[in-house]
Amino acid sequence: MGEKASMWNLWHGCHKLSEGCRHCYVYRTDGKYGKDSSVVTKTEKFDLPLLRKKNGTYKIPSGNLVYTCFTSDFLIEDADEWRAEAWEMIRIRQDLHFLFITKRIDRLQQCLPPDWGDGYENVTICCTMENQDRVDFRLPIYREIPIKHKIIICEPLLSRIDFRGELGDWVEQVVAGGESGKEARMCDYEWVLDIRQQCIDANVGFWFKQTGSFLLKEGHEYKIARQFQHSQARKAGLNYTPDKQEIKG
Repeated sequence: MGEKASMWNLWHGCHKLSEGCRHCYVYRTDGKYGKDSSVVTKTEKFDLPLLRKKNGTYKIPSGNLVYTCFTSDFLIEDADEWRAEAWEMIRIRQDLHFLFITKRIDRLQQCLPPDWGDGYENVTICCTMENQDRVDFRLPIYREIPIKHKIIICEPLLSRIDFRGELGDWVEQVVAGGESGKEARMCDYEWVLDIRQQCIDANVGFWFKQTGSFLLKEGHEYKIARQFQHSQARKAGLNYTPDKQEIKG
């Protein structure tokens, strides 16, 4: 997309929901400081998109891509009372593009603002599908909900995934990546290649984001240090940009 990026964590904390949550990085990080990640709280950065500098300009400059709610889930039940105000800030800042990732796509319809219509042009909603079970449950819901910009997140990738021919121009990109951390589960490189081929066949963008801590490739198990997981994925040269589309990431 080419934008500069900002982070907006308007609430913090989450509840583990599916297999992809087992080794959640938020729980891992909070645990180092004795913090309970299952307690969802509004943060002091809640109104960040509307905050201004002394000179009157916004702290988040116009044109930025805003990674939203990356230490929680934007659709988590605990935040229902705060979400309307969040949507209002997103509506006010039409000059920004907001992106959030959810494992609770089944809650989206009840969480949308009244004027959502076919979606906000400045919002990308990504849906996590970490294994076949979650693809079978979440993909039909995700496909049917009106959202202007959709990205499927297969991270942490925990199994071979068959999208059953459901990929198409309704989704802009599929992101795949292994799991990080000492307790990470193995990511099979063949799973990544298979998803990539499904994307190519459907003319959908593909991004191999990171290898994860443990990667199985051609019968060999590799342990990859955290600082190299993104660069090694990039060096694999698997990213795919379909015709007439700019890949995100």
